[in-house]
Amino acid sequence: MSFHSRFKNSFFLTSLMLIASSISGCNGGQELKSQVSIDGAAVGFPVSLAVAEEYGRVKPEAKVSVASSGTGGGISKFCAGDIDIVGASRTIRDEEIKKCKSKNIEFVELPIALDGIAVIANRQNNFAKCLTIKELGKIWGAKSDGKILTWNQVNPKFPNQALKLYAPASDTGTFDYMTQAVTGKAKNGRTDYSPSHNQNLLVQGVSGDASALGYVGISYYIQNQDKLNLVAVESPKGKCEKPVPVDNVIKNIYTPLSRPLFIYVSKKSLDSKPAVKEFVDFYLENSWKWVDSVGYVALPDEAYVKVKQKLATGETGTKFKKAKPGEPITNFI
Repeated sequence: MSFHSRFKNSFFLTSLMLIASSISGCNGGQELKSQVSIDGAAVGFPVSLAVAEEYGRVKPEAKVSVASSGTGGGISKFCAGDIDIVGASRTIRDEEIKKCKSKNIEFVELPIALDGIAVIANRQNNFAKCLTIKELGKIWGAKSDGKILTWNQVNPKFPNQALKLYAPASDTGTFDYMTQAVTGKAKNGRTDYSPSHNQNLLVQGVSGDASALGYVGISYYIQNQDKLNLVAVESPKGKCEKPVPVDNVIKNIYTPLSRPLFIYVSKKSLDSKPAVKEFVDFYLENSWKWVDSVGYVALPDEAYVKVKQKLATGETGTKFKKAKPGEPITNFI
């Protein structure tokens, strides 16, 4: 069975698990303590799903539900105390931390993998080979809403043809990270584009429209590279870089569009639900097996060691800061 078929089947099974967990929760506190709930980013979701499946084989009695409603939606549920773990494709924001604090939700921040945001164009596009951050800001910034509608408005050397845009929905971590990176301000993105929470639909949109441009997590490009052109992005050093080979992401050469992926774990759940601690231990011990296979980039070995130490000590809060080009991830875990 292909990964895509297994992914679809797994999503269906996991959805059933989510429903079953909701029902079984009515049986009492002991049932609730044996359940683990994850929601959050679409980017990183395949890893969490694969880990949950493997954990279910090792511990058939486990009740782990995995869902994907975007980083923002997941964090909102997390800060309300509705879920144990949230997957995030960006760091948690100050306003989100305040919401968590208002509900007495402390969290442990655990990087699990690296990702590069891939800028993608249609295969017929033979001119947008490398875009500057300024050009990307002009394309995706809020000020361009309804105004930058053709390729030659981005760069006069480009043809005078319609610019059709496809990107993740505005409540996703990928949208937040991209707009922050190219405009300098989070959520500063235009609204007149074709959005989706399903990045496979974005790939379909770009691959089917000669005038299209979009961006997706690197895994979605890798799985569909025969259908797309990968656009290079000019780095602060003035070089056109791409997120492949993946060393460009590991070394943060592909900057500013390389990023870590996280899970945030409720300290309350860790302390009161042994099942959560057992599952997260398993997650950190085994997630690397699937990171590469679904198109993300594994952390360096020394980073995994530090992440495990962070979980063991129960260190709460976010210390993550934006890495400088070439700075190892272990410097800011």
